[in-house]
Amino acid sequence: MDEQEARQREGIGPPPDADLGRFLQTMPAAFCFLDKRWNLHYVNAEAERLLGRSWSELAGQSLWEAVPELVGSDVETHYRTAVATGRPLTFEAAHPGVGGWFEIRAWPTPDGLAVYLLDVTDRRDAEEAARRATARTALLARVSAELSGQLDTLSALARLAQLVVPVLADACIVTLVDREGHARDVGSWHGDPARRPVMDRYAQLRLATLPGTSPVAQALAAGTPVTESVDAVLRVMPEGPARDLLVELSPATAVVLPLTADARTVGVLTLYQDADRVMRAEDTDTAWQVAAEAARAIARVHRHSQQAQLAETLQRSLLTEPPAVDGLAVVVRYVPAAEAARVGGDWYDAFLQRDDALMVVIGDVVGHDTAAAAAMGQLRGLLRGIAHYSGAGPAEVLRGLDDAVVGMHDDTLATAAIVRFEQDGQGGPRLRWANAGHPPPIVVAADGGITVLGSELGDLMLGVDPTAVRAESVVALPPGTTVLLHTDGLIERRDSSLDDGTRTLLGHLRELAGRPLEELCDGLLRRMLRGIPQDDVALVAVRCAGAHPAGAGTQPPGRLTTPATGHPRR
Repeated sequence: MDEQEARQREGIGPPPDADLGRFLQTMPAAFCFLDKRWNLHYVNAEAERLLGRSWSELAGQSLWEAVPELVGSDVETHYRTAVATGRPLTFEAAHPGVGGWFEIRAWPTPDGLAVYLLDVTDRRDAEEAARRATARTALLARVSAELSGQLDTLSALARLAQLVVPVLADACIVTLVDREGHARDVGSWHGDPARRPVMDRYAQLRLATLPGTSPVAQALAAGTPVTESVDAVLRVMPEGPARDLLVELSPATAVVLPLTADARTVGVLTLYQDADRVMRAEDTDTAWQVAAEAARAIARVHRHSQQAQLAETLQRSLLTEPPAVDGLAVVVRYVPAAEAARVGGDWYDAFLQRDDALMVVIGDVVGHDTAAAAAMGQLRGLLRGIAHYSGAGPAEVLRGLDDAVVGMHDDTLATAAIVRFEQDGQGGPRLRWANAGHPPPIVVAADGGITVLGSELGDLMLGVDPTAVRAESVVALPPGTTVLLHTDGLIERRDSSLDDGTRTLLGHLRELAGRPLEELCDGLLRRMLRGIPQDDVALVAVRCAGAHPAGAGTQPPGRLTTPATGHPRR
């Protein structure tokens, strides 16, 4: 009597059909039949192989006894749903207690449940490999797009950690080394939202506490990659908040790749892997490509920093102190841009014409580089010479400068606003002004009333048409009046319009109108910039003596000059 006949005699197994029995026993898919009590009523040879036990060991056992890992699993939920609804179900799942992925079909019958399992692990692995390859390709494209631009490279480097998670790691920290050799973590990210705040705090503390034997320190010092278990890192870390945070993050492995450019280590990329992640060779290759892209971006930041220092030095050398003028207080401010690539053509100037009238200029050469800074210096010198020799008013000075720009610097475009402080027929102060495409001057009365002079942009900018007619206007200046000139860096924001920026500026001016002149200017910069500006900012404020609250920035005649002070790079 063979095994099939023995099963039939015991009342266990399929109907006594020899062909059907042979088919079930030889089919490449696992098949089993469960009675209404979830007892194993039949298993074929493939099911025996998957379960690792023979039929004699499995006969009469419940499914939950034979495979206890199924209890509470999604597979159990599907089986019970099929029985409860009387409807067949087909689904894919990683089968607990067996390993691998299976296409599972469950058919409920009046006598129990028939289950068919086909191993699809190879197909799932192939699909997963293709998905990961696509994700790696997309990652490289996005990293290249983010880091290849010339603007805001530091912010892109900070976002790099977010890009590589979860494609290459469960968490990441990006470290940059500046030209003075100081390392700082500029970006971090964790794939688990609950652990991101912990990762952020750890990134703020770790460099100050990691010993010289840590993977990060080794990669920075030797410029070689280091892979180490986090348990080993914890053993060399001193007790303290940073170590506690790393324990809370609970990664299994740290992979540290040096970022090398111009034969020096300019940063490191730290990839943290949880215990259930395996970093494959293709993942490592992609990580190296990301590291190379990041290193090139950091090298660009260093080069731009050098250019910025040169441009800023040139720019500051041309921003001289204003002259002393009886009856007027003058305050000037200059703040360079945060981004190296944007340092360039903003300038101010204040000087006396032949008749001792004070002329104040604010301007901006189109462009953000050393060429713009150089052009700014040439235009500033030309304007001074034209204004001093001619003794003309603002409109005529702009016309002469426009003619010189087109004739001598035909590839230069610039904006400028000029104001001239003079006396009217009765000896009272007045302001004569003209504007070539620049943000308009603003007049602030002693009581806080505000007047914006002219239209939003004024006349045509310089360098376009030297025959353009320049308008000139005159406005009286009551005692205590403040005149403010500024470049567009003060009001320009990437996330809002110039109109929005101007409205914000006017609101702050109303609140600060009664302050001493230096306090007014510094308050405007703090409120408007909120840190380091996206573009250069030049600012000039002139206040007429008298009719201002005590301490509001006026001084006795002859002592009204406020020295020019530029804000250092923050």
